[in-house]
Order: sequence, then structure tokens, then C-alpha cells
Amino acid sequence: MAKAPRPGTVKTRLHPLLGPPRCAELQAELIRHTLAVTTAHTPRTYLAYAPDDGKDTISTAVPAGVRLLVQRGADLGQRLAAAVIDAFTDGAGPLLVIGTDAPTLTAGHLSAAFAALDHHDVALGPALDGGSYLIGLRAARTSLFALDRDAWSTDRVLAVTRALADGERLSVGLLRPLRDLDTPEDAAALLPDPALPTPIAALLQSEERP
Repeated sequence: MAKAPRPGTVKTRLHPLLGPPRCAELQAELIRHTLAVTTAHTPRTYLAYAPDDGKDTISTAVPAGVRLLVQRGADLGQRLAAAVIDAFTDGAGPLLVIGTDAPTLTAGHLSAAFAALDHHDVALGPALDGGSYLIGLRAARTSLFALDRDAWSTDRVLAVTRALADGERLSVGLLRPLRDLDTPEDAAALLPDPALPTPIAALLQSEERP
């Protein structure tokens, strides 16, 4: 799941640190990193992109073989549900739904998620901000995305998702937490991390401004 890397529309909370053009470069690099990890370690990769006319912009960060899907829906929950249905209809499964905000994502996290799905209905990768960087599904359980609109992008996302799974009597396997990259505070915390890819670290170095 990713937004096209257009200046002014992505990583807006990092604008004070990096500015809109550099935030767009960062978004493109995050997409490239996530796709490099997934294409090397999963049999099939989809990229669900937004907005509808963002295909040309996002294609520059997409390697050959990745299947592109247009995000559909009025809110994030609907867009996630539509992408999951599209992927399962295409024959995918089990499926890992991943954003592009976790720059220290590795093949080990994907392997752990697939291993969790051997014993659980759902695998959840907690983000340190209360969200999630990964949701693994053995079947198209789109009810897990039926959060209230005011719950998305808050520190309640993971808790509400777990509550929805409990309500469906789905077993949940939790993965190791990761830090999303959304704010200047996240950038400061991630820069010393040896797992941070070098191209992303370079983009996070703030420029001197007049």
C-alpha cells in the first residue's frame, strides 16, 4: 500500500525537516526498499497505489514483475479491503499487507509473519506508534479493516484491530515491533539504527535552511 511520491502529498509531517521535494524522494526510496525486500523473499508482490492517476509517478520505483493495483475506497479501511480482495481473487494467499513506512523492514520480518500464519489466522506487526506495519492473513478477512474513520492514523489502530480479530474469534500472532518513519522524532530515532538503509539515512539528513 503506497501513495505516489509527489511533492506536497507525502510524508507531510516531515516537511519541516526535509521540505516537500525531499519528502517525495524519501517516499520513492521507501517504496523501493519495501519492494526490494518483498520481491526477493515472496513469490508474488502487489503494489496498491493511490491516487488513481499516480501510476506513471509510482512506476519509477517499481521493479519488473510487481503487479500494480489501484486503491479503491473512501477511506483507508475500504482501500485495504479492496486490495486484499483483489490479491486473493488473483490467487494470492497467505497474504502479507505492508505499508512503506517501516524502513528497517527485513526478510526476517516477512519470514516470521509467514511462520506465524502457519499457526494463527492473523499475523500483526506492531508499530511503535500504536499502528501496525504488517497484517498477515490466511484468508480475506476484510472485517479487520472496518475501523472507524477517526481511529485510522492514531495510536489505537493496533488495539482496535486486535479487538476486531477477537470479535471474529481469530487467533493472532504478534511479530517484533518496528518504528514507522512519519515525524522528525522518528527520523532522529532511526538515524543511529544500523538497520536503516544507507539511501534512506542520506535523505533524512536535514539540509541547512536560510
